[in-house]
Amino acid sequence: MRSIICITAALAICAGTTPLNAKTAKHAAFQLNETSWTFTDKKGTHVRESVDASGNYILNTARGKHLDHGTAVMKDSKACFTSAMTKDGENCWTTPGRALATGHSFVTTSDKGEKLRVTRVKYAALKMPS
Repeated sequence: MRSIICITAALAICAGTTPLNAKTAKHAAFQLNETSWTFTDKKGTHVRESVDASGNYILNTARGKHLDHGTAVMKDSKACFTSAMTKDGENCWTTPGRALATGHSFVTTSDKGEKLRVTRVKYAALKMPS
């Protein structure tokens, strides 16, 4: 009797964690916090960007020169950045709408129409210059 109860419990647990239909499974939402990205800006500079757990971002060149920093938030499936170094205001970019694995890339478009190919890389917290 005990083995029947254990098997039934195990099946119930497995059934609760396995989707019944692939069409009902949903992709995880796009995550911005605690991510790092690389891209080449319109000037040809290779850039690395990291967004920490609190939504603060830092942009550095691949060689480590500080370019920008500020805050980043998700709004209506867009990644929106507000620089602490400029008075440009909020700048929002499209996202793929789902989580992206390390090594994958996509083309994002700003609200101003600028396109940029970004690649997700292993998260590395960047530090503010001293």
